[in-house]
Amino acid sequence: MPDRHDHLIRQDQAVTLHGLFIERVKRTPEATAYRYFDADANAWLSMSWAQARDQVARWQAALMREGLAAGDRVGIMLRNCPQWVLFDQAALSLGLVVVPLYAEDRQDNLAYVILDAGIKVLLFENAQQWAGLRGVCLQLVCVQRMISLDRIAGQAENRLLSVDDWLPAAGELAGEGVRDSGALATIMYTSGTRGRPKGVMLSHRNILFDADAALQTCPVFGTDTMLSFLPLSHAFERTVGYYVSMMAGSAVAFARSVPQLSEDLQAIRPTILVSVPRIYERIYAAIGSRLEEAPPLRRRLFALAVNAGWRRFEHAQGRAGWHPAILLWPLLRRLVADKVMARLGGRLRMTICGGAPLQPRISRLFVALGLPILQGYGLTETSPIVCANRLDNNFPASVGLPLPGVQVRISKEGVLQVKGQNVMLGYWNNEGATRAMIDADGWLDTGDLAMIDPTGHITITGHQKEIIVLSNGEKVPPADMEQAILRDNLFDMAMVHGEGRPYLVALVVMNPGGWENLAREAGVQPDAPESLLDPRIQRQVLQRIAEQTREFPGYARVRRVLPLLEPWSFANGLLTSTLKVRRGPVVERFAVEIGRLYQGH
Repeated sequence: MPDRHDHLIRQDQAVTLHGLFIERVKRTPEATAYRYFDADANAWLSMSWAQARDQVARWQAALMREGLAAGDRVGIMLRNCPQWVLFDQAALSLGLVVVPLYAEDRQDNLAYVILDAGIKVLLFENAQQWAGLRGVCLQLVCVQRMISLDRIAGQAENRLLSVDDWLPAAGELAGEGVRDSGALATIMYTSGTRGRPKGVMLSHRNILFDADAALQTCPVFGTDTMLSFLPLSHAFERTVGYYVSMMAGSAVAFARSVPQLSEDLQAIRPTILVSVPRIYERIYAAIGSRLEEAPPLRRRLFALAVNAGWRRFEHAQGRAGWHPAILLWPLLRRLVADKVMARLGGRLRMTICGGAPLQPRISRLFVALGLPILQGYGLTETSPIVCANRLDNNFPASVGLPLPGVQVRISKEGVLQVKGQNVMLGYWNNEGATRAMIDADGWLDTGDLAMIDPTGHITITGHQKEIIVLSNGEKVPPADMEQAILRDNLFDMAMVHGEGRPYLVALVVMNPGGWENLAREAGVQPDAPESLLDPRIQRQVLQRIAEQTREFPGYARVRRVLPLLEPWSFANGLLTSTLKVRRGPVVERFAVEIGRLYQGH
């Protein structure tokens, strides 16, 4: 059997991110590089590495005509697709600095990033995005060219061209002028949970080191297929779903959208999935809802499968002895586990989870059913991976061991600090913020509270700044309370609020199915917005929150609640790209409603 590492490209062989692409083309030119859904053909199509090289040549030629100099910034504002990679590689080959923008973002954010980075060429997708850009177009004095994948008719903007008019029919790929691994490759703006985004400067070496170290931790092979659905504008997906897969020679399929993710999983049947916790939380909630309506025998069978699967996992990891329940696993796998795994395509051998904490009860269920979820941790500022679990050394409640070559330590304040070649060059146009983040010895302060156990595994326990101080001086960790609230499938999202206030309140987004059941039981109309404020609903929602948070001190009791039906999302500015709640914008959006929750106090 051939060695599945035959085509693995190491950091020193790649030197630069474009050098990685060229080396991949040389080694496996005819292998499938990318799969994507073509709406016109209504079918999934494939692109080989050799075909990708020929297309990059066209994009490179078009960029060369713009008269840009090495170090100039260019922007990508696309959903995940082959053109994202083609433009990125063409720009990198010319020494340009690539600035990803989120495909769905507010006008003010877009204008800020474009102007702060000084973007000269901007690639975007469609008329919907153009409607947002057009509103701030006059401000974007730094942009000399805007390119749209779709043809946008009837526009007087002379800087705007469709990609069909901009790209030449063919091109000859020119080599990199200077192959400097330490050169600035990209500026990635952190979406952040508060304040203006900061531009994280990452070099070729930063990203290649992190990707290489990740492959030493988490084996990826040329026979693997990844399904890419997290935005490539986020460092987690870009490093793992783009550069790691290129190093390993695995194929990447670009999902159409999150709402179509279930269909795409069935069509692509990936072997590796890179995800954030929210995806597993949704599946977990769906499983829980079905089990609530299932006959008792089916619920007992499911619980038995989880118990036997967990014992099997712990035994395989060397942390527990053999147990007779393991004998039942082959039968329970066919009856229970395989049906759950089939919803994820049926071929997954590994999923990589990061971006936010995954609740232990959720990871335990999936791991027990035979899906190895490898939790990791990182920041955009660390390219982004700091640590991750291993297949043969997986502690689901932790974020794993540091990557090879990455140093970690805990400060006297209990904060995780990181040092290594993956640590950013600094923040763009913000030396003060850089000095506050990285000390003179190169240690980066993550701002996350953590513990390191005797085996070296890291557990993130909270964020240094995510503490609510009530008006009586009592301190409450909101993230812990929110995770507890979300144990109830009635709630899809939750945010606890109370900084400087006399008591805590909670904003909760109701699960649609759970809300209909609750409304029906309470005798109110589920489609009437005023029903959310009905005293009967308020009492029941508060009671269910209290049941989930009873382990917290009395002063941490949630006294009033604002139930909501409209989900929070990245598009409406209330979640980050990794689906973490943006506390400031949520408070601002619902300021009037929150004020009412404190009336009389």
